Amino acid sequence: MTASAYGPMDVVCLGESMVTFLPTQAGRLADVPSFVRGIGGAESNVACALAAAGHRTRWVGRVGADGFGDHLVSAIAAYGVDTSAVTRDPERPTGVYFRTATDRATDAHEVVYYRAGSAASAMSPHTVPSDAVRSGRALHISGITAALSPDCLALMRDLTARRDGGPLVSFDVNHRPGLWRDPSAADVLLELARGADIVFVGEDEAEEAWGVRGADAIRAAMPQPSVVVVKRGAAGAVSFTRRQDPALDPAPGSDTVTTVPAPRVTVIAPVGAGDAFAAGFLSATLRGLTARQRLRHGHLWAAAALTVPGDLAPPPTAGHADRLAALDDEAWGRLHLGPGWTGEDQEVRTP
Repeated sequence: MTASAYGPMDVVCLGESMVTFLPTQAGRLADVPSFVRGIGGAESNVACALAAAGHRTRWVGRVGADGFGDHLVSAIAAYGVDTSAVTRDPERPTGVYFRTATDRATDAHEVVYYRAGSAASAMSPHTVPSDAVRSGRALHISGITAALSPDCLALMRDLTARRDGGPLVSFDVNHRPGLWRDPSAADVLLELARGADIVFVGEDEAEEAWGVRGADAIRAAMPQPSVVVVKRGAAGAVSFTRRQDPALDPAPGSDTVTTVPAPRVTVIAPVGAGDAFAAGFLSATLRGLTARQRLRHGHLWAAAALTVPGDLAPPPTAGHADRLAALDDEAWGRLHLGPGWTGEDQEVRTP
């Protein structure tokens, strides 16, 4: 594929996607008799959600020259995602994983990965098409990729190296201690986050990785990004946005701080909410919405994921989400979102 064949995109997402085997019933992996095949991957989840909302998106990854790789590429493309820059590796397999149906927050939850030596672990600055990666208005990546191999880490360092004229770099920390063999993992993630333009990080994972407690301290630990979004679970999220206008901002580097509580949600499954939040926030960012609206769209897209059984859920339409995001604070605080709420004809409860 020549460089000219990679058309411009709204968002390019780069990372490993895997075939996921979801249990047909609750219980230990040792006891589950059968599984249903799906797809999973933080960055491809973001790409699929954005494509479903009408954005031009591309997923850049590396899969094996096998049936699982065929399934991944076709399943992601079915969402409307451009997969022309996906590389097939004839020597390494596509990664797969199995998980239980149990809530990830409990000790009973099990996940078993078969991704060591996967095709995605061979991504590097030399094996990924640079023109395809840098062809979007925004590039979304995560800390998961950095943990896969030294070559993947080199790629992530290259993508977060500050340079003029490139896409807006969005980085989800996605701290996964079980993936890392490097004892300096926390320092590496902080280094990568500091090189991004937009950073998403959970308040709990920041404390686990860096020993930093509270949103203000998290922002202080990474002053370089233009936007830092700290996710606080059911408590909501806070964004720190660097003021850009020197006429309005006599103190360079100071922030506009915006806090938005999360709406109440009837949770069906907790998987995929973080990726959906990032997608909703990025969608609103591309549309030029305010910081408050970006956070509300993030919450609404996360609520769409929380109210379905799988990792991926169709996001609300822009019009439906815009109407909810425009509610006053009192009405927003009364929102209660349940299964099916994303349909335009569905009544959203504001008791």
